Formats: sequence, C-alpha cells, structure tokens
Amino acid sequence: MMHDALAVALLTFAAGAAMPLGACFAYWERIRPQWLEQEFRHSVIAFGGGALLAAVALVLVPEGAKGLPTWAVALCFSLGGLCFMILDRALAAASGSSAQLTAMLSDFIPESLALGAAFSAGGQAGPLLALLIGMQNLPEGFNAYRELRSSTSLSARGVLLTFLLMSFLGPIAGLTGHFLLADAPEVVSGIMLFAAGGILYLTFQDIAPQAQLKQHWAPPLGAIAGFLLGLIGQLLIAPQP
Repeated sequence: MMHDALAVALLTFAAGAAMPLGACFAYWERIRPQWLEQEFRHSVIAFGGGALLAAVALVLVPEGAKGLPTWAVALCFSLGGLCFMILDRALAAASGSSAQLTAMLSDFIPESLALGAAFSAGGQAGPLLALLIGMQNLPEGFNAYRELRSSTSLSARGVLLTFLLMSFLGPIAGLTGHFLLADAPEVVSGIMLFAAGGILYLTFQDIAPQAQLKQHWAPPLGAIAGFLLGLIGQLLIAPQP
C-alpha cells in the first residue's frame, strides 16, 4: 500500500512538473524573424488545445461515463460547462484571462485523481497515464505562462514559482484518489465529466480563437498533433484487441 502511495505521489508530481517546465520554455523562448515567432506561438496554443480535446474525448469522458447512468453523465457534463462559463465571465469582468491556466488544472487534477484511484484498484497503466498527463501539461504550461504574463501583474519569477507550487496539486489529488476515492468510483467519474464539460467550454470559447492566425496553416496542424498525442497515449494505455 505504501509502495503504491509513493509511486502515485512521484508520478503525479513528475507529471505536474511539466507545467513549470513548459513555463520555462516560454520564458526563454526567442525566435526570429517575428513572423516565425508568431506562427510558433499560435501553433503551441493550438497544440495545447488539441491535447485538451484529446483529454476530454479519450480519457475524461470515456472513463467518467463508466458506471454512471446516462442522466448523471449528462448532468455532470452540463454542469461543468455552465460553471466554467460563469467562471470565465467573472474573469472577463475582472479584466483578466486565465483560460489556459484553468483548463490546464481542470485537466491535471481529475486525471491525477483517476491515476491514484487506478493504482488502488490494481491498475497497471499508471506510468503511461502519468506520461500522457505530463506531455499534455508541457504545452499547456507554455501557453498559461504567456497568458498570465500578459494579463496579470505577476513577474516572470512569480509565475514560475506559482507553477512549481501547482505541481504539488498532483500528489495531493493522486493520494486523495488513492486513499479516499478508490471505493467511490462514481465520485471520480462525476469529477472527470464535470471537468470535461468545463474544458470543452474553455477550448471553444477562449483557447481555439487564440490559435487562429489568418493565412497560416501551421496552427491547425498543431491542434491535430496535440490530439494525436492524446490518441497515441490512450492506445498505449488501453491497447486495442
């Protein structure tokens, strides 16, 4: 039991550490000429959006829908979208934008909960799931860093420290799932569906529009690459017969 708990803590922290790592890349990123820098940044935003869509379509919704009646699936998913709309409007009214950050945490925390619960249930896909979460967090950390730097008064060091502290949310969520929610799969499923609805709202409301760049084709390909990353990860976790 303690061996599994240590594995959950280390794996979820490693996955969360991809957030400050992505932020570090954004901090040091300097590309010239300017048109290439602009296209690269939009492509990373699109890649992160594709990874988020993959998390919704391939992990959060399929895993969350297991063992729940249809009405509960619809309710949790709809509530997620509605609550995140309210949150997004509140952020807009406060003249701030944190869509990337909110979507990143909404992806990271429920997946860490599920990872911890899966370890408790004897699942063998923990390391692969942690790798998938980390690979999603990397571009999302990059995008969230740039978003916070442009929309808040936080310094670069302040944002990096914030992201480093957020890495510890992974072990907290993972150990919560491992010790408290292993016998309550319906609760984990509801959280995953709630997060999926919220992520889908943020992706189409805030993240996808930021990725658009007229007369450039790399950003849409970035979205495809991000979704493909999630698809490959899911196929590795649950090989098809």
